[in-house]
Order: sequence, then C-alpha cells, then structure tokens
Amino acid sequence: MNSNKNSSRGRQTGNNNNNGFQRKKKEYKKIKTAPKANPADGIRLNKYISNSGVCSRREADTYIASGNVTINGKVITEMGFKVKPGDEVRFDGSSISPEEKRYILLNKPKNYITTMDDERGRKTVMDLIDGATKERVYPVGRLDRNTTGLLLFTNDGELAKKLTHPKHNVQKLYHASLDKKFEVKHLHKIREEVIIEGRKVFIDEVDYVVGESKTEVGIKIHSGRNRIVRKIFEHFGYKVVKLDRVIFAGLTKKNLPRGRYRELTSQEVNTLHMI
Repeated sequence: MNSNKNSSRGRQTGNNNNNGFQRKKKEYKKIKTAPKANPADGIRLNKYISNSGVCSRREADTYIASGNVTINGKVITEMGFKVKPGDEVRFDGSSISPEEKRYILLNKPKNYITTMDDERGRKTVMDLIDGATKERVYPVGRLDRNTTGLLLFTNDGELAKKLTHPKHNVQKLYHASLDKKFEVKHLHKIREEVIIEGRKVFIDEVDYVVGESKTEVGIKIHSGRNRIVRKIFEHFGYKVVKLDRVIFAGLTKKNLPRGRYRELTSQEVNTLHMI
C-alpha cells in the first residue's frame, strides 16, 4: 500500500519537474539576443567627440549643451544626437573625426617642458615624440622642466581624465636626490601628516633608496599638484637636486633609455583601463 503511494508520488513529481523544464524552454525561446549595432545608424555625438581625442564623454556633453559643436554646418545641442557616416563634425570650428587610440610612454630627459608648444621657443616633450604616431596625442599630467622620467601621451580623453583625477589614487614613484642627507627625524615626520600650502598631501610611502647614500630618497604619492614632490622636501628644509619619476600608474622605465619612447602593449592599456 505504501509502496503504491510512493510510486504514484514519484511519477507525479517527475511530471511536475518535466512541466517546469518545458516552461523554462519556452521562456528561453522568448529571450532575444540584443541586435548588433549597425554603423549606418551612427554613434552618439558625445562618444564621437571622445573618440576624436578632444575630451571625455562627460566633458563633451557640456560642450554640446554650450553650442560648441556643429554637424553639417548646424549647431547641435541635443545630447542623444547620432552622427551618421559622411557627416561633417566641427568642434569650435575645427573639423574632428574619430581616431585610433594611441598610447606612448616617454622617458623624459631634463630641459624639456611639458606643453604642446612654447611661444618662447623652448624645447617641449612633443619634440621628443615627433613622428611617433600620425594621431595627435597629449601628455597626461605634467613633469616640470628639470624633472626626468615617465610621461604618458594619449588621445584617449577618458583614460587621461581617469589617470589624473585624485579619486582614482593613481600612484607615482619618484627618486629624489637631495642637497644634503635626509635626517631620520624628517623621514618619520614625512610619513605623518604633511600640510603644503594649507592642504594635506597624501604620501603613500617614503624611504631611503637601497644601496645609496642618505641623500637619495624614494617617495610614492598619488597627488597631482604642481611641483608637489619638490615642495614636500622644501617644507623640511631640503633642496631637490635631481628628481626622476620611475613608476607611473604601474608603468616602469624598464628597457626605456632616457629620451626614448615606446607604445604601450595591449595588456598595459587594458590594465590602465581597469584602474
């Protein structure tokens, strides 16, 4: 008697499971894959501007709303507007078009200023990467004239914005050569709270350079303030004789002689985008 009941219950359960499976099959059939983007439909204007290396998408929205962009001679302020193939897009009167993203890493020597051009005719970092790419790339952040080391160039506006924004805590490691021995008491103080020009400086690590004299100090920061490393040491009464940026956002100077440049690998680019 019990056996019959159990077997009946088993058949009933099996039928229920089967019915559930059939319902799921019907549900799966109803799910449709997203249609592939059709280039003929165009791309959103802010993405087009960003891909052209002008600025990030968020900044592009501001420029669009301000009337800085024209398409085929007409001012466009509509955020969702799509650029179609063959459209002429102008930003502040200059024609723009999407470019292939480029990423150039330079080991900057002394006596070059970090700017696109200089009205006084001084040497700029753009002279050092002349011919590196046909796309117009821009330096990410700055290194002052006498500071050497790693400097990244790109036409990827969104990545440049990310690498320079304080909230992403992009770290830079510098090797500072000082005019005199760095005292232990100052080494301890610099590891504590440091206020420069009324604002706290976030110092991640600081220590003597292994195997060197006490005038050689390594300092890791994620602040992007102008000449901040020099100002930190000046705050404690030291003058920076030489300053070299040896790591930037995980990128190093390995196999990159002073004054030379190279393109980033696809793996390096992917790593930067994950910051």
